[in-house]
Amino acid sequence: MGALSFGHLATAFVPSGPMGTKISNKYKVQVRQQYAAGLIGKDELQAMENDSYHSVGTCTFYGTANTNQLVFEAMGLMLPGSAFVPVNSKLREKLTVLCAKQMLKIQSSGNDFRPLAKVLDEKSLVNGIVALLASGGSTNHTIHLIAVARAAGFILTWQDFSQLSEAVPLLTRIYPNGPADINDFHQAGGVPLLMQLLAERGLIHLDATPIYGNMQDYCKIPTLENDEIVYKSIEDSLNPDVIASRGQYFSPQGGLKMVSGNLGTGVIKVSAVEKTYQKLTALALVFEDQNEVVRAYQNGQLKRDAVIVVRNSGPAARGMPELHKLMPILGNVMEEGYRVMLVTDGPLSGASGKVPSIIHMSPESVKGGPLAFIETGDMVEIDVEKGTIHCLADLSQRSAYQPDLSAAYYHSGRELFALFRKNVSSAQEGATVLF
Repeated sequence: MGALSFGHLATAFVPSGPMGTKISNKYKVQVRQQYAAGLIGKDELQAMENDSYHSVGTCTFYGTANTNQLVFEAMGLMLPGSAFVPVNSKLREKLTVLCAKQMLKIQSSGNDFRPLAKVLDEKSLVNGIVALLASGGSTNHTIHLIAVARAAGFILTWQDFSQLSEAVPLLTRIYPNGPADINDFHQAGGVPLLMQLLAERGLIHLDATPIYGNMQDYCKIPTLENDEIVYKSIEDSLNPDVIASRGQYFSPQGGLKMVSGNLGTGVIKVSAVEKTYQKLTALALVFEDQNEVVRAYQNGQLKRDAVIVVRNSGPAARGMPELHKLMPILGNVMEEGYRVMLVTDGPLSGASGKVPSIIHMSPESVKGGPLAFIETGDMVEIDVEKGTIHCLADLSQRSAYQPDLSAAYYHSGRELFALFRKNVSSAQEGATVLF
């Protein structure tokens, strides 16, 4: 977004690459759920986390950082095949050098000037969204890409995401949408193979303008030969359990779905949620922050089918804090045999997995959105396949609940963000101050 303020300049993004795999994602989830249940202590949790994040590079699960890299490569903002080359490899070093040389070629004094304003256009944005959906990427990008589009002068909406998701198949299984990590994805063919599979289906704009070569080059894998980078074609998935083989898919629709009703509009990452958990009618349990949910779980108050509502976590309320504490807890509740759904105006980033979570609810509660009127005990009906969410109680006669959030606005520099809290747009509009 900052670079787009200087769209007349040639711009490229250089990814770091991921750290190596050390422990399985299944084991990480198991330890976090055991800790949430009080079965192990902080020492065991810390040991696991140390093994999870054990070196430089992005984390190995397919969260927001890795989604950034995949989407930006698909948008032509990075070198082809560069997103997930291991962080300390010789190829990574060579790609960084090549990117620097390419920047010299596409600057204004050269013969192939490609300013950012030429690279990031409507076709580039669509390519990025299609790659996001086909890979089951982070829900944060339903905010980030809208904000990026606004910075570039384009209006992108959740409806655009939802309509594209109906046409774009899910082609990958990467944690939290499956057991494999980002290194497995890269070894199966990575972003170039994903782009090739999308191109074969006519789902990406091959006439978009990338920073390097043309979009056909983004369907090729970089390799080292005689210490030089050579791009080679890839014919099919090297691991069909991670990237679907040619002509195949894991789901006919993409990884995201828009849900609307009298409680507002939100998005849900459906790529990791089993069909049987995508529909629920249950009483609401309403909480003002995720710590209240933690205490309720510890006190045994979540042993029931329920719609867990966590409000006042949107951009204008608390700046959208990540609600990561909820996933181990609600995962445990589901494993105990209860059916739950999370509904919140806050985010979950790429961490949302098997727990059905309708997030980014807009308008947010602190601005008088519908979540401000719901109460514990109200019946809520959710059907993700139909894209509907309704509170069956009459909310029209109630006053909006207005919490005292002043304690969240002071200390650690939070005072400096008052101007942004006052002027920030809804999550649906990119949670940005660009209007």
